[in-house]
Amino acid sequence: MTARLLIVGPQGSGKGTQGVRIAETFGVLPVSTGDVFRAAVSAGTPLGEQVKAIIEAGDLVPDELTSAVVRDRLAQPDAADGFLLDGYPRNIAQVAHLEEFLEGRGESLDAVIELDVPRDESIARLSRRAAEQGRSDDTEEGIANRLAIYERETAPILDVYRTRGIVDRIDGVGSLDEITQRIIAALEARGLDRPAAA
Repeated sequence: MTARLLIVGPQGSGKGTQGVRIAETFGVLPVSTGDVFRAAVSAGTPLGEQVKAIIEAGDLVPDELTSAVVRDRLAQPDAADGFLLDGYPRNIAQVAHLEEFLEGRGESLDAVIELDVPRDESIARLSRRAAEQGRSDDTEEGIANRLAIYERETAPILDVYRTRGIVDRIDGVGSLDEITQRIIAALEARGLDRPAAA
C-alpha cells in the first residue's frame, strides 16, 4: 500500500526528525525540500543550476521553481510507492502546484501531520540548538522572524487540508518516541498500514 504524506510544523517542532522516522515506519520516501535542492545543485541539473544561482544571490527560491524541483523528485521511480513531504508546500501557491501535479497522476495526499508545538516551546528548542551547534542564524530575532513567516505563510495551508478532513493534529511536546507513536497511531487510525517486516 502506498502512502502520500505531508508533515507540517513550525521551526523547532521536530518535523525533520519525525518526518524521517515516519517515512521509515511506513516504507515511503522522505522528501525534504532542502535535501531536494542540495541534490539538484550537486547533480548540476538545469533546475539545480537555477536554484544554485538564486541561493548564492541570497534570495528565496520562487514558488514555480521550488515546485518544479519537487515535481521532478516525486516523478522518480523511488517515489512511486509513496512519499513524505517536509518543507513543501510551504504556502497556498505551492499547494495549488502540488495538487495539480498529483491530480495529473490520479493521486492525492492521504494525510497531513500537523505537529502542534507552542511558540515559546519552539523558541526554547531553537535557542538550545543554537547554543549546542553554534548556529549564527538562530538568534532570538532570527527565530521570531522565521516563526512569523511560518504563521503568516505556511499555517494557512492547513486550513485547505482541514476542509478535506485529512489533517491529524499531533501534540508535538514530549519525548521523540512518544511523538512518533502518536503520529503512527493517528495514521493507522486512517487505515494506513505499515509494511510487513521482511
